[in-house]
Amino acid sequence: MIIGQARLGPVREGRLRFEPLYARRRSLYRQANTMTNAQSPVSAPSRPAINIASYRKELGILGLLVVVMFMTYVKNHDFMNPVNLHNLAQLIGIYGIFSIGAGMVIITSGIDLSVGSVFALEGVLLSMALTEHDWPWAVAIAAVLGLTMLLGFVHGLLITRVPLQPFIVTLCGLLIYRGLARFVANDATKGFGDGTGFNVLVNLATGNAGNVPAPFILMIAIAAIMWIVLHRSVYGRYIYAVGRNEEAARYSGINSKAVITSVYVVSGLLAGIAGILLAFYTNSISPSSHGNSYELYGIAAAVVGGCSLRGGEGSVIGILIGTALLQVLQNLVNMLSIPSSLNFAVIGAVILVGVIADEIVKKRSARVKAA
Repeated sequence: MIIGQARLGPVREGRLRFEPLYARRRSLYRQANTMTNAQSPVSAPSRPAINIASYRKELGILGLLVVVMFMTYVKNHDFMNPVNLHNLAQLIGIYGIFSIGAGMVIITSGIDLSVGSVFALEGVLLSMALTEHDWPWAVAIAAVLGLTMLLGFVHGLLITRVPLQPFIVTLCGLLIYRGLARFVANDATKGFGDGTGFNVLVNLATGNAGNVPAPFILMIAIAAIMWIVLHRSVYGRYIYAVGRNEEAARYSGINSKAVITSVYVVSGLLAGIAGILLAFYTNSISPSSHGNSYELYGIAAAVVGGCSLRGGEGSVIGILIGTALLQVLQNLVNMLSIPSSLNFAVIGAVILVGVIADEIVKKRSARVKAA
């Protein structure tokens, strides 16, 4: 009985060697079984001790952040002014929340270009719900967060089921959501006024706990949760496995389509939370410009923080450090009276340096393994 097809290989020691046509599949099985981050769906997550050596990249970025902060202070002593530090912490909190979501998407080897337009659409709808339609603030918050999660779910379905490239799907989202925001608002700028009727929400979004701004505290709480999810759970290991090699992850028993879709949903949730904070921070939502290009800040923070655009690499701690580094650089630009129009030039340069550094690290690692 013929078990499977085979083809003749080269003659070795007078015998014919048979090579199965399914060699590639077996190779993928072996690769899946040796992936350190992929676990069986029924196995319990292991809890390895924290290895400081595994955070070498993050420590390097942290060192760079300290150097930039010191240079900023030397150039302008107002950097350590309590008011400036408070504002800096507030911005780091807002940017850090959606940058974590952007980083998770990048770890799956994807990308999300729609974040800024989601901010605009969400901000317009939230403002109209609270000030024009007098919705209870809890209902309004639940509605806009449900909307951003739904948008993330649609992105995930289009990417995994059609399938389409993440770049194309989220680029279309960028255009569609911006257009919807302008249409719904009739191109009029929206805001929250003095917050009458939803003062509790205003205090939660813009208040302080002691001298620490609420967005920064919320970012720390979310980062702690996402660190556990990403680095200490089976689900997190699945995310890394899918990012490294989706096909091998699928052969190991991981539902890669569900994992990728769920990551876009989580990214949508984090973008929704950050969008609410940003809307109250600015209290002025122009549908044509609100959140414009903010997706670049998230991508830059993730890349600088150690996320590889190839997928399968990155950490929550690195993303937060990357976010802080970008905000300190922007603060430096402002304090040195450099034209604000150069902000995007700074972001572009940071992304370029991060990608080049990632490429150098990859090549060095390959040489070390080869040796």
